[in-house]
Amino acid sequence: MAHETLKSGSGLLVVHAALCRMGTMSFAEAYRALGYRVHHGVDNPTKDPWVRIEEAAEATWPFIPGAKLREPFTRSDWDDLWGSHYDIITDLASPFALQLIEAYPEAKVVIVQRDFDSWWPSFEDELIHPTFSLFSEVVLFVAWYVMGVRAGQAMRKVHFGFFNARNRKEIEEHARDAYDRYYERLRAVVPPEKRLEFKLEDGWKPLCEFLGKDIPQIPFPHLNTRKEHMDGHSGRVREMFVNAAVKVAPWGLALGGIAAAVWFARD
Repeated sequence: MAHETLKSGSGLLVVHAALCRMGTMSFAEAYRALGYRVHHGVDNPTKDPWVRIEEAAEATWPFIPGAKLREPFTRSDWDDLWGSHYDIITDLASPFALQLIEAYPEAKVVIVQRDFDSWWPSFEDELIHPTFSLFSEVVLFVAWYVMGVRAGQAMRKVHFGFFNARNRKEIEEHARDAYDRYYERLRAVVPPEKRLEFKLEDGWKPLCEFLGKDIPQIPFPHLNTRKEHMDGHSGRVREMFVNAAVKVAPWGLALGGIAAAVWFARD
């Protein structure tokens, strides 16, 4: 059944309700092939996207550790973060799917769900562990105090909020309940005629029928294997440390010069 197509630029047109490690990169490419403006990964045109994501987490889950008291996000806030720039957000927005459905009641909803027991090990290994490991403390310090980026702090707060937790141990303990509750609430809020239950192997036909789009003459994308995801994360961390080294190098040289001057002045 064909559905009316909303106009690009009027806010989110589709709420993609699928957690990270559920084929979000493949879906991003599929949506782009259908003509949508799609956000995936860390790209964002706003000045301080991670600051806004951190604020969204604090506004959505005021109980999380370190949260500042904030008013709940309105549609204007979501527009500022994503809705004025994109038609669909595939991964970073997934924990906020219920809030986005409320903010954009005219948007269609695509629900993607993997089996928990196959999904959780991948999610934990590739998102939870890098955010809460001992090495991540170094990464977070360099990212914020040298590079001025609060990505790690923002994602920690998102994880704490989504999993109703105060530390990594509680995230692990609450994982299955949070996962089940997320999908139960989605299906309770969105009527069947307004949502599409979809899997990558379903291909173009049901997705295009639901969105009112012609089927592209290309195979449905299958991207971002577990190895590709980890390689990408490692590459971003290496790039950040290189950039940090370049940024602090002048300070190091200056301090070295001062130390040398002081030393020789003693003679």
